[in-house]
Amino acid sequence: MADKLQFDLTAAHKFFSTDNFNKSWEYIEKQDRSQEDDLSMLHAAIASLWHWSQREDVNAKNLSVGYWQVSRVFCLIGQPENARKYGLLSLKQAESLEPFFKAYAYESLARAEMLAHNRVVMKHYLEQALEWTAQISDEADKELLRKDLETII
Repeated sequence: MADKLQFDLTAAHKFFSTDNFNKSWEYIEKQDRSQEDDLSMLHAAIASLWHWSQREDVNAKNLSVGYWQVSRVFCLIGQPENARKYGLLSLKQAESLEPFFKAYAYESLARAEMLAHNRVVMKHYLEQALEWTAQISDEADKELLRKDLETII
């Protein structure tokens, strides 16, 4: 067995972090996912996050988005406890970031609590998400977030 890698590990992490993120996103947007699709969506989201964590250029923004995506996937497959865990990790990474990332971290937590039928906590997180949304300067980003927040009831 060769002692040296036969490929560029940095390039591999760069490729797989984005490729798996996009694959997971395709499943998120898919209308009629099968149970197999759900597993593929989850595996892709977690693989993306792991590859991001291995990149030399990883930062809080990348991790916040990665944790957010994993949280969303856990919501979609009906696992609010795991969604909450990753939502909290997203929020922790978003602490020093722009309002957009904080708002989406709170969005993921509100969605997890909605799924868990924790209405009081859900409303608290939803209020936090709305407060951070109001501070977003880019109107397209603000509208995207508002549309996502409207799906939390």
